[in-house]
Amino acid sequence: MAEETRDRVKRMAAEIGFRPNALAKSLLSNRSFTIGLLTNDTYGRFTLPVMAGITEALADHGVSVFLCTIEDDPALGKVHVDAMLDKHVDGIIASGKRIDRRLPVDLSNLPVPVVYAFTEGAPDSVTFCADDFQGATLAVKRLIELGRRRIAHVTGPESFVSVRERSRAYRGLVGDAFPVLYGEWSEAWGHEAIAKLWMAPGPKPDGIFCGNDQIARAVVDGLRERGVRVPEDVSVIGFDNWEIVAAQTRPPLTTIDMNLKALGREAGLTVLALAEGHAVEPGIRTLPCELIVRQSCGGDSKL
Repeated sequence: MAEETRDRVKRMAAEIGFRPNALAKSLLSNRSFTIGLLTNDTYGRFTLPVMAGITEALADHGVSVFLCTIEDDPALGKVHVDAMLDKHVDGIIASGKRIDRRLPVDLSNLPVPVVYAFTEGAPDSVTFCADDFQGATLAVKRLIELGRRRIAHVTGPESFVSVRERSRAYRGLVGDAFPVLYGEWSEAWGHEAIAKLWMAPGPKPDGIFCGNDQIARAVVDGLRERGVRVPEDVSVIGFDNWEIVAAQTRPPLTTIDMNLKALGREAGLTVLALAEGHAVEPGIRTLPCELIVRQSCGGDSKL
């Protein structure tokens, strides 16, 4: 068909409101043009930005995404997986709350491709995750560049792989002048950690790298309560770039963005390639994090 004719047909179709029959299209191509996203992250803190990236990547390909949340219920997980297969999805993306735990449902040996994003994948699968070591390195190097020499690290439970990777990067850059303070992913723990640091004998930190933004916000509040100025006396950096927390911290919080939307885009394009029959090398793909500079360590722009 000539390009001029094609354009004329498209204009007429738009004018009369014609829409192709999706069912007929799927029957002809043997595809449903849908992707299932399965997660146990019912709060959506990690899955929603991943889903935004998937949707953005697949929209131009005419592929829709539908989300199923399973909490930590294996029976519910099986129900949702069966429903996805009944709908003849072209593929499934599994996502979760942490990178070192699998979803409570078996996704191996399914008749459709499965890609994992921000959750532990099955053997010989394609798995996408943020580079926690690189992200922590960005944070600590920023503090060092600002002239901070007494840098403490307040973070979450040591049982998390992400916590251990961030702590390893921290230790490699600053040594063991301060013990890593492991605790809960909560503001209460941030307040408690500041109390521990300020009650301990010896010099106090002039820089604090926190394992997430909730902890960091409480650290900033705890410092203010003691008359310690942020960032003049102590620079503070968080992790996650959870904007509802980081932007409302006073002063606004410098933090590490895990680029979950970009991670979702890569997962979406990969599951689409697999659905179209392309070969994709299995393995774990780590995507770089980004430092977002706000006022809690000085500055108001990205480094």
